[in-house]
Amino acid sequence: MANVTLAEAVKMCDAAIAKAEELGIKIAATVVDSGMNLVAEHKMDGTLILAIEGSRGKAVASVIFGQPSGELEARADRPVMRSLQIQMNGRFIMGQGALPIVRDGEVIGACGVGGGTSEEDEQCARAGIDTL
Repeated sequence: MANVTLAEAVKMCDAAIAKAEELGIKIAATVVDSGMNLVAEHKMDGTLILAIEGSRGKAVASVIFGQPSGELEARADRPVMRSLQIQMNGRFIMGQGALPIVRDGEVIGACGVGGGTSEEDEQCARAGIDTL
């Protein structure tokens, strides 16, 4: 299975942060591979600690479900999803702000952002993925 590379992940985090600077917000950006493993994580000076955890949790949700984390929000309170969150020790967050990284039709990772509004986070994640 292919995975996002470290060089690609760093480039995505940098682009997400550049977008955040353009928007005037402080964020954390996280890239995980297809196995939910951390590849790169950058945070801006002054970013809240919760933004760091949020960016990672949203990235994990996006990669395991293979879709934008915002599309999962409507299902977050369903019993199966709550059970999965408990089984995975709350490792994923079903909230807008992360997008899967797809290469040749295969999910190879995800880029998640935390710190802005949900929409701003997704814009920053998109800016990161667009570097590919």
